[in-house]
Amino acid sequence: MSDQIKSIVEKLNKEPFKKNYNLITFDSLESMQLLQLLNDVLGEIDPKHVVDIREEMPEQTAKRMLSLLGILKYKPPGSITDLSTFRQGLVIGSKPVIHPVLHWLLQRTNELKKRAYLARFLIKLEVPTEFLQDDPVADTNKQYEDLMEAFKNLHKECEQLKTSGFSTAEIRRDITAMEEEKDQLIKRVERLKKRVETVQNHQRMLEIARQLRVEKEREESLAQQKQEQKNQLFHAEQRLQRVQLQLKDMQHAVVDSKPESLMKRLEEEIKFNSYLCSEKFPRELESKKQSLYFLQKVVSEPAMGQSDLNELETKINGVNAQINQLIEKRMMKYEPIDSKFSMYRQQASIISRKKEAKAEELQAAKEEMSSMEKQMLQKANQARELDGTEVLKGDEFKRYVNKLRSKNTFYKKKRQEIAEITAEYGILQRTEELLKQRHEAIQQQLQAIEDKKGISGYSYTQEELERVSAAKSEMDEMKGRTLDNMSEMVILPNLTIVFLFHLHDLLPSSHQELTQECDEKKVQYDSCAAGLESNRSTLEQEVKGLREECIQEESCYHHTNCMKKNLEIQLQRAKDEMKTYVSPDPQDRRKAIREQYTRMILEQENLGKKLREKQKAVRESHGPNMKQAKMWRDFEQLMECKRECFLKQQNQTSVGQVIQEGGEDRLVL
Repeated sequence: MSDQIKSIVEKLNKEPFKKNYNLITFDSLESMQLLQLLNDVLGEIDPKHVVDIREEMPEQTAKRMLSLLGILKYKPPGSITDLSTFRQGLVIGSKPVIHPVLHWLLQRTNELKKRAYLARFLIKLEVPTEFLQDDPVADTNKQYEDLMEAFKNLHKECEQLKTSGFSTAEIRRDITAMEEEKDQLIKRVERLKKRVETVQNHQRMLEIARQLRVEKEREESLAQQKQEQKNQLFHAEQRLQRVQLQLKDMQHAVVDSKPESLMKRLEEEIKFNSYLCSEKFPRELESKKQSLYFLQKVVSEPAMGQSDLNELETKINGVNAQINQLIEKRMMKYEPIDSKFSMYRQQASIISRKKEAKAEELQAAKEEMSSMEKQMLQKANQARELDGTEVLKGDEFKRYVNKLRSKNTFYKKKRQEIAEITAEYGILQRTEELLKQRHEAIQQQLQAIEDKKGISGYSYTQEELERVSAAKSEMDEMKGRTLDNMSEMVILPNLTIVFLFHLHDLLPSSHQELTQECDEKKVQYDSCAAGLESNRSTLEQEVKGLREECIQEESCYHHTNCMKKNLEIQLQRAKDEMKTYVSPDPQDRRKAIREQYTRMILEQENLGKKLREKQKAVRESHGPNMKQAKMWRDFEQLMECKRECFLKQQNQTSVGQVIQEGGEDRLVL
């Protein structure tokens, strides 16, 4: 109770009340003052209740307050169960009644303000049914309900805008900026008008520009219609493909099936669909209607706070507990005579639940199958758009896989050959390096021998002579070829003339044969070129895929190599750690990580032990220390009181002396 009063006093001392109460002054308030204070709090929540309670009757005040508390959904505490007792306490201003009301109101003032504001527009006026028979009254009531629904929607939009983060200052700035832009645009339009008026036939030009703008807008609309029609065509093609796929599936199903199996399958589908239509869907529809009814009922009521929800949850839990108790009592009281009926009922309920579960699983499987078919169609369309070929199925896919396997083996064989050639190339490079080194060494030895014999540069001179002789032989050969070419240039015209004479005699007879042979060769060439081009494109794709696979394998190899190096480093660190740990030298052992962590653990354990001892000592001395501190505070208050008493006594003594001196002066006079 003291916490409740303290909370009330704190709230009343803040904005907007500013009462400057303390616990003593608030507790000493009379019943009339308490009622006025309660009325002030209610007036802060709903301004219609800002009145002076001395100017109205007590019953009228109680009725007004009770109506507002009912709108705010206040519920008296558990100690006040009778409504008449609560009403009587409210009339007389009883503290056990008013204090909980004040505490409840002050704890949720903002929420209750909102609720009181909404109650002015959402509490529906109940019109008797006999009055609703009149058409004007019914129309007015319908208009009233429509306005109430419109207010609900507007209030929701307002709340969403408040929580969306929009600022009125930013909106005002945007409006002013748009107005400035509008003024600038108007000025630009006026300047352009003045500039255009000086041009000849400006009206015709403006008309042409207007027609151009209209045609551009029409072009945009036509482009949009074209896009929409393309989308419709795409969806229609998808539907056609889906229907064709279903037709193929049906044809495949019909090929290997018999009339009896088809009839059986149709009967199963009919049974399943009849179960869905007669049992499952009506039950789900009824449950949806009930949930919709409850949701509409919840929406029609005023907004509820967290405290109201907590109270409803406690009520629901209590009612559920009572229902369970009643069911247990009923089962204990009315034990069934024939247990077979109960067993059959249980079996029937279990079977019905299993049936519902299987129906739901079947429906989910059908939905999943339809979604998978849609995804398959989408993937097929994407593949067709990318490659321009159909997706392989059945035997074609198997043949394609076998072809890929054969190509894979061929690729592995060639890759092995490349590896062998690469290894041989490395060996040859190494051999070349060794031979170069040996050649340099032999050259150095030869130069040393020439220096020793006194004929240095002999080998170099010999190489130069050989090189000059080789160049001379090349020049002689080139001169011989030049003479041959000149003789050919003289002989070739004569031979050409003779050949042309003979060709002129042969051409009329063999022209037709050559043309026919040329056409045949051209057809063969075109077919061969087309086949080679197709083989080249397929080989390029295969090579591209194999190169990507090679790159992936190389990256995997590098990643594995890096992991191996990291593991080797970690293993080396572990070996070094083990070596230092088992080392006979104490200095090396102290450098080991295990020893360092062991020392740190011991230090932390010692520190924890000291802190626990210190905590224990503080706990043991806490009571005496607190008692001693209290004694010191009491002693300080006592000394302060003595000091004040001494000061008061000293002041009184000085005043008495002044009075006595004044009396003596009067006696002397």
